[in-house]
Order: sequence, then structure tokens, then C-alpha cells
Amino acid sequence: MIHGELRQSVRQYINGRWETSATTGVSVNPSDTSEVVAEYARADRRQVELAIRAANEAFVHWSHSTPQRRADVLDRIGAELLARKDELGLLLAREVGKTLPEAVAEVARAGQIFKFFAGEALRGGGGENVASVRAGVQVDVTREPVGVVGLITPWNTPFAVPASKIAAALAHGNSVVFKPAELVPACGWALTDIISRATLPAGVFNLVMGSGREAGQALVDSALVDALSFTGSAVNGERVLQAAAARRAKVQLEMGGKNALVVLADADLDRAVDCAVQGAYFSNGQRCTASSRLIVEAAVHDAFVAKLRQRLKTLKIGHALERDIDIGPVADAERLAQNLAWIDVAREEGAEHVWGGEALQRATAGHYMSPALFLARPEHRIAREEIFGPLACVLRAGDYDEALALCNDTPFGLCAGICTNSLKHAMHFRRHAVVGMTMVNLPTAGVDFHAPFGGRKGSGYGPREQGRHAAEFYTTVKTGYMLA
Repeated sequence: MIHGELRQSVRQYINGRWETSATTGVSVNPSDTSEVVAEYARADRRQVELAIRAANEAFVHWSHSTPQRRADVLDRIGAELLARKDELGLLLAREVGKTLPEAVAEVARAGQIFKFFAGEALRGGGGENVASVRAGVQVDVTREPVGVVGLITPWNTPFAVPASKIAAALAHGNSVVFKPAELVPACGWALTDIISRATLPAGVFNLVMGSGREAGQALVDSALVDALSFTGSAVNGERVLQAAAARRAKVQLEMGGKNALVVLADADLDRAVDCAVQGAYFSNGQRCTASSRLIVEAAVHDAFVAKLRQRLKTLKIGHALERDIDIGPVADAERLAQNLAWIDVAREEGAEHVWGGEALQRATAGHYMSPALFLARPEHRIAREEIFGPLACVLRAGDYDEALALCNDTPFGLCAGICTNSLKHAMHFRRHAVVGMTMVNLPTAGVDFHAPFGGRKGSGYGPREQGRHAAEFYTTVKTGYMLA
């Protein structure tokens, strides 16, 4: 048996102080459900409103702080994350079930994100001087912080996604109220603990933990929250959009996808299988960029499926802290039940079962299942709806044109990949795939932290996240005229 750390007791962080709440919840290790990772305070609406007011009062001071001050704060946060990546990676692996190497890498990525935005704070938001059509008139275009930003983040990437939002918001002079998913309170608290020691003025950064129905809704409804950045399900994202639009708040949504990996007849099949396994199954498919639709040209369909099935048979599923494990448990009992229900749906609709999809027993009681593969048709639900689990389906395409059409035949549009040795098809795919990101001979689930991230159609709304493009959401443009 692998033993974790003692459970943690974590609290809200409001206006520079740690606060308890009337009710509490617990997070449990999905690799060993006998282990409680953390007991956490659950914020009610009153506490969320206190945090929002604190952020509102602190905004004036922070928004006028020097770029160097903001850069120093963010650099300090990033440095501590990098220095403690092994310790914090262990916490992440225990709370979410990611394999330990992947968890450590995510914490390091969070540190790099804060370091990047330390540089962004110094580089500024991209102001410009525009020549006026009138003689003697000077036109300046500047960017200013939006105000109080509410951040609602998911459980599957509990350090890197919050880091990308928090660092960008603070770099551009905004104040923050951060609500992590209830499944990962210890990770949210650990990140906040580091931020709390970074010499930010009280109220600039606040942590509220609790349900989306109460804590999240209080953020969405508040007239003092000027902008909302949400990462989560399409259903909840639509609710955020409607509520925020009613009061004209700025909104940024990232809502997942049903991403395709196209494999053409001229592809290196071994590389294509690697891309499929990494994109569809690593992290148990619990990534918005997972490639759950594998669209394969008919000439290599059977060979690809045989190779992929053989590769799936070799994957090791077990406790997230064990050595040489490829895939840990899914995040919790509810998601395991949902995944197994999808297996039943696939069978009932006539999809051909190729491999996996069973609940597994390991030395510790956990939420384990084998990665599932089906042969499907475009109308099958497993080929159309986001599952967010280790289940992928193969769709047969007659040629490249049909493969591209199948790729675009989805209400989502986050990312899509293609495996091919044809420069012609690669370039055409990059132009005509109706998504926010494309990958050529790479897994769909792998993006750089300094490049823009986001999707089209049902996958995203508003400006892109990450990199220099984050300024589009976290700042507002002001145009100034002056007679010289």
C-alpha cells in the first residue's frame, strides 16, 4: 500500500485573512478511497460577497501599482511553485489521480506560467500611438485593467488552469476572486497559500471554496464582478454566459470538446498510435483537448485498430503514486459510474467493442477502469457527446475529404489533429479544420503555456486564454485624444 500525507484542513482566504465556514466538505484520494486528502471550509454566499467587496476595494491600489511591483510578485509565486514542484505534485496526484510524473510536470507548468506573466507585467498590454486624420491631434490607445475578475476553474488541471487565469489577471492589474472546483480544494488552497505570501495587498487575491450552485453563482450574479473566466462543462458555461450577459459583464468560457485525430493512409502508423494513446487515454481522457474521435482512412483502418488495441493491452493502470504507471484512477466514483454507463450506451447503440471499459480492482480501493475502444458510426452518441473519460471511438473515412468532413461534424471546436506525411493535406487541414487549435503528427492533448488557447463553436466563447492574447480579456481598451 502507498501511504500519503496526513489530511489537510483548508480554509477560505478573504481580504488577506484565512477564514473558516459554517459547513465543511472533504476530498478523497481516488487511488485509495480510504484516505481523506483534505477537509475544507465551504463558503456560503455571504463569504463570497465579502471576498468580492474586498477585491473591489483593493482594485484601485493594485491597478495603479507599478509594472515592476506586479512582476516581482508573480516571479516570487512562480519561483516557489518550481522549487516545490515535487511536493505539490504529490498532493495533486493524491487529490486528482494523475500519475506522479504528470502531476509534477503540471505544477512546474504553473510555475512557468507565473514567470511568463511576470514578464508580461513589464512588457505591458500593448498600447500604441495612432496618427490622427486631424492636424495637431495626438491619438493614444492604451489598455487598462478590467476590475474585479471572478475565476471558476475545473478539477482536472488544478494548478495549471488556475495559474493561467490568476497570473494573467494580476499581471494586468486586476483583483481576483478564485473559486476552484470542489473536487480539488487542497490544490486550490496550496496555490493560494503561496500567493498569500507574495506581498500582495489585502483583498487583491481571494479564495472561496464551495459549490457552483452557491459560491459560483454568487460570483456570477455580483454586480461588482466586472469579468468572469470559466472553465468547465458546456451546460454550466452556458449558464454563466446567460447570467453574465444579463448584466453586461465580460465573459471568457472554455467548455471542452469532442476532438478528432485524423489518420491518413500515408501516416506513420506507429506515430499515429502514439498520438492516439496520449491524446485519448492519458489522464484518463479527463482533458478538454482529448481526442476521443479517431477518424481513420479506410486503407489503414484495420491495421491502425489492431495496433491501437495491442498498445492498449500493454498500458498499466494503478495507484497514481506507483512507479511505471501509465494511467491512474478516474477522479471520483460519480465519474467512474458515468464512464461505465457510456460503455453500456455504446453497446446498446451497436458500436463494436474492441477493448476495455471494465472497472478494475487494485491493491487499494479506487476508481479504476481499463481504457475503452469502440468502432462507431458518426450518429452514435459516443461519437458526438463529450464523455471526459478513457473512451475513444474509431470512425472509418473513405478518403481525406470525408475525414475532414467528419472532423468538422461536431458542435464543438476546440482542437483537432492529423497524422500524415502529406504536406498538402497537413496545410489544407490546418486551414479548414473548424477549431481553435490544430496539431500535425502530434497528440491533441498537448499545448504550450505561452501560446493562445481556446476553441470555436460550443467549445469556447470570448478572447483566448494564455500568452500575450490574455490581454484581450484581462484589459479594456481606452482611446485618448489630445491637441498637441
